[in-house]
Formats: sequence, structure tokens, C-alpha cells
Amino acid sequence: MGASRDGDGDRVVRVLIAVKDLTAAKSRLAAEFSPPDRTRLVLAMLSDTVAAADAVSVVDSVTVVTPDPLVAETARRIGARVFDEPVRDPALPPDERLNHAFSAAAQVLRHGHVGADGRGGSTVAADRVDIIALQADLPAMRSVELAQAYTGARRGGRSLVVDHHGTGTAALILKDSPDELAPLFGRDSAHRHTESGARELDGTWPGLRLDVDTADDVRRAHGLGVGPATAAVLHSLGWSDEASATTA
Repeated sequence: MGASRDGDGDRVVRVLIAVKDLTAAKSRLAAEFSPPDRTRLVLAMLSDTVAAADAVSVVDSVTVVTPDPLVAETARRIGARVFDEPVRDPALPPDERLNHAFSAAAQVLRHGHVGADGRGGSTVAADRVDIIALQADLPAMRSVELAQAYTGARRGGRSLVVDHHGTGTAALILKDSPDELAPLFGRDSAHRHTESGARELDGTWPGLRLDVDTADDVRRAHGLGVGPATAAVLHSLGWSDEASATTA
């Protein structure tokens, strides 16, 4: 990451990824992965997701918002910016905390009150900054898929990429709009995002749509071809290398 890479003319595109506390992450993988292995897998999937997003030519930066110090350390090591999750109320349900984290970090990335890396705010006008809010567990995502989704997103509003289950949201894109991100991640988020005015994008994009929540999802992603960090973790756990790593 480095110099700004404007897309769609004078737009500045910033990717935002929110990651929950690792103690609560991917509980549905517990039946097939031990807690240490689950942690390794979550961090590997995040690494591959960040790398694929950063390889998109129009993306200016990738920021990870998280309350977890190990996630923050991993994100910094792979070159992402880190924004400490602002916990409005620790008693909030996890989905509300996640959406609050997305909203607060998006405000920072667009308005630049405090730099997402702690080193000062943005010098870009807020109305020039587009936000791609992305799931952290997209190890089979190809950079070209995210690039196509951004290109196809409507100007002047929000668009979403529905996940492979048809109910969740893999990506929420705010493009060329003075409005706020208004994230509604969580149960039935695809329906709630469309009800709130976001437009569903219809590209194929199997890797972008494949957010990993279950062991079956891991197997499906592995079959598509995962990024090198995820591939290394799965190989160490005895998974075969029949599927090739992802490419741009």
C-alpha cells in the first residue's frame, strides 16, 4: 500500500474490513477446528482477503477495524491500516457492535477527523471517498471480482454483493454519494440492505460471495482455490493441495 490510486476518474476507494474479537470468531468451525487452529485460520483468511483487496488497482488503502490486539498486529504486519474498534457499549449484541464499528471507521476514512492509522486525517474531500465494506473471511476472493463489483456499483448510493447463501452481505459499496455507509450486517443482512435502498449486484464472483462460516464453506473455498496464507494453514492441518492458490 502507498500512494493514492484513484478510481473512476477522481474517486478515492478505501476498503474497510471489520473483525470481531477472536474469542467469538467462527464458533461454527469449532466442531472441526481446535481453538488455536481456528485462530490461525481466521488470521490467514483475513491476510488473504486484505491482500486480494489491496491488489485491486483502484484501491487506495485497506483498513481493518477490530477490538482484538492479535488481529490488529496481524493487519499491521501485512500492511493494512488499523482502527481500534470504538466500543459504544460492551453489552451491545455482536452484530450491533460490528455495524457500529463499520460506521465509525467509515466516518474516519471519509471525513479524516483522525487518521485510521493514528497518524493524522485524510486530506481528500469526503464526497470523493468511496467505501467498500468487506467481510474478513473471503479467502477465495479474486482481486478481479472485487474490481468488477466496484465498477458495477451504482453511483450516488449503496450497492451490495449478496453472499453464497443468498441471505448475507459479502460486500457493501458506497460510491459517489454524500450519504453514510449505513451498514446492516448480521442476520438476513442482504434483505435489510436492499430494503434500506442498496442495490444488489448480479455478477457471478464465486470467491467474493464465499464468506466462510462453516466447515463446508472451508471445503468449498478450498475447492475454488484459496490464498497462500489460508492454503498454508490448511496444508499444515492435513488438507491436500489439489486446489491451486487464488490469483488476481
